[in-house]
Amino acid sequence: MYEYRKLTPEERAELVKERLAKGFPPHSPPHPVQDGQFYHITVGCFEHQARINTQERRHQILDLIFDKFISDGIQIDAWVVLPNHYHLLVRNINTLRLSVLFRSIHGPLARQWNLEDNITGKVWCSFSDRAMRSERHYYTTINYIHYNPVKHGWVKSPYDWSASSVHWYLEYQGREWLRNTWVEYPVKDYGKGWDD
Repeated sequence: MYEYRKLTPEERAELVKERLAKGFPPHSPPHPVQDGQFYHITVGCFEHQARINTQERRHQILDLIFDKFISDGIQIDAWVVLPNHYHLLVRNINTLRLSVLFRSIHGPLARQWNLEDNITGKVWCSFSDRAMRSERHYYTTINYIHYNPVKHGWVKSPYDWSASSVHWYLEYQGREWLRNTWVEYPVKDYGKGWDD
């Protein structure tokens, strides 16, 4: 996850040079596609520490995300919040506004959680986004988001994790729709290398 720290100063300089040559920021995730309709957004806690470590915190951040995103005209199609990161599948976003929205969500939570935990320090990493390239990519992402608590070993079934849109899909689309979508759009190696 944090390979950069293991590099020599020369290797770091070369990596930064390569990123800048591609038009990417030197250290934070690039956001190369800014005109997509659907995006998979991933936000991690700093050094993948479990700062979203209670059900109350997971639902607190979900409430803030929904409040801020909906008031900005962004539709959230799928979500999951885990103890150390979360995933969103969204549409109708202005990618230039995302940093502002995340600061308005993460800033107050970082202050509150640091006070509650009696610690100081960074809580969040930069967000990353991936534009959906096809219908298959979109539905596979929904499945990936719902399966994420199982992938990371928090539960044995996606239905056992409360901070997930799988319950919304179960209520409004039904178990058969979820099952058929899982079969038609399997997750396989989705996320390998960036969400391990």
